[in-house]
Amino acid sequence: MATKLRTPAKLQAVRAATRAVGPVRRTTVSVKGLVARAGFPYRAPTVPFGVDVPKDPPRFGADFDTEWARRPAARAARKVVVEGPLRLAVTVTARPEIVGTDRLRDLLDEEEPGPVIFAANHQSHLDAPLMITSIPVPWRHRLVVGAAADYFFGTRLTATASALALNAIPIDRSRVNRRSADLATELVHDGWSLLIFPEGGRSPDGWGQPFRGGAAFLANRTGVPVIPVHIDGAGAIWGKGAKRIKPGATRITFGSPLRPGDGEDVRAFGERIEHAVAVLGDESLTDWYSARRRAAQGRTPSLTGPEYGGWRRAWALTEQRARGKAGQRRRQKRRWPKLG
Repeated sequence: MATKLRTPAKLQAVRAATRAVGPVRRTTVSVKGLVARAGFPYRAPTVPFGVDVPKDPPRFGADFDTEWARRPAARAARKVVVEGPLRLAVTVTARPEIVGTDRLRDLLDEEEPGPVIFAANHQSHLDAPLMITSIPVPWRHRLVVGAAADYFFGTRLTATASALALNAIPIDRSRVNRRSADLATELVHDGWSLLIFPEGGRSPDGWGQPFRGGAAFLANRTGVPVIPVHIDGAGAIWGKGAKRIKPGATRITFGSPLRPGDGEDVRAFGERIEHAVAVLGDESLTDWYSARRRAAQGRTPSLTGPEYGGWRRAWALTEQRARGKAGQRRRQKRRWPKLG
């Protein structure tokens, strides 16, 4: 095929374009040369042969940034989720009965109720949704949930979902983390209330675990009251290790606000918070008068259950659940085996 000949006019146009682009190319080459000669910090440092540079660790776990989840757009989306699908799922699955909000009347009657710390027992993944949908309105949509950093913030997906749907912040439960404590303190000072599960994790067998001092420490540090809460029935619906959810009934009992006394240290205040939650648990299974009477006599049943273990501990838990309506399953009644 014959080559197409260019006309003199086209050749002149090509030469003019080449002359115009030439200075730009020379400038680019000279800039690259200057940057190359400049070296660090204007360009990335060189790495010797045979040296492997470790990659920056992902900022998950206790280092995950959740500030974006408290901005107006995220708050508006979370409010829709809480009052819509989350409330519907909780109602269908757990049928919550809310008791004791009248004990918060002094705080609710304030012109602008200040932040508080809710401290509840922990038996199920349902506990956080139950609390978020049960806490009174002045605090419900300005609430931060303390969640285990190693569980809820282990990957980008779970961390983002926890921060957006629950407004959760990572709490390192394996060691004392100053960053988590400083973040929680800063949020309280900014007017956010906290939801904390002082046990540090879900109950492995249905009984409670000893409380840690996080709620007492933050209350002592910020000066806000602690509201003890007992959740009954969530462990029977979806306890730790359960493969599927078994719908049932739950009861959320709010207690009177607690404040550290004069000269009361964090440990003593933490024990008082744990005892208040235990009294609410006794009330949930019996009645207000009987629970307060046993509390006055020092006979409140412990959240951690009886000292013995094995099958007797499981048997005692079944008897405890049978005393109250919350959390009972349809097939929970025990039958003696047929031996003959």
